[in-house]
Amino acid sequence: MKQFAVIGLGRFGSSVAKTLYNMGHDVLAIDSDEERIEEMVDSVTHCVQADALDEDALKALGIRNFEVVIVAIGKDIQASILVTVMLKEMGVKCVVVKAQNDLHGKVLAKIGADKIVYPERDMGAKVAHSLVSSNVLDHIELSPVHSILEVVAPDFLVGKSLRQSELRARYEVTIMAIKRDGDILVAPQPDEVIRENDILVAIGKNEKLRRLERE
Repeated sequence: MKQFAVIGLGRFGSSVAKTLYNMGHDVLAIDSDEERIEEMVDSVTHCVQADALDEDALKALGIRNFEVVIVAIGKDIQASILVTVMLKEMGVKCVVVKAQNDLHGKVLAKIGADKIVYPERDMGAKVAHSLVSSNVLDHIELSPVHSILEVVAPDFLVGKSLRQSELRARYEVTIMAIKRDGDILVAPQPDEVIRENDILVAIGKNEKLRRLERE
């Protein structure tokens, strides 16, 4: 279980926070809007109303102790930049920031943001999955229950055939394709051996796919 803090609970921030919490992680949600806090109180571990530009307030929340802090502030680009600077000065290990446009992203990169995301290109849920597991390359939510996951083959699967991996039996997920050296094997046979650096395209229930992510 990792510890995340999400600053800014608009559509993107709320999506990231809820997804991380539903994946079993400790999530602190921060926003200055009382109404947004009330809406999120049952969807995360802790919810706090605070001004993200108040350095003392962030320090009091122990923000520097969180492994990842996501800055999902809305349209106030200046606030986004200032909060990012404060977090890096406080010693936060990984600061992920939502950018409004390419110019905003370039500024964030120059001031030390560790990861920059663009909501127009990246759904909150997809970003959350990428933060939890570096092996996850893509996540497409088909419904509230089912998703497609694109993941680098975990070490424990390398050298095993799909049949030997028991992915259907153990995880109840189906491998729809394997991406390998620029080629795509669609509907691979049960005897197909998984190689190092293979990218597996899996479909299944969200809770089952999460188990595969954590391995």
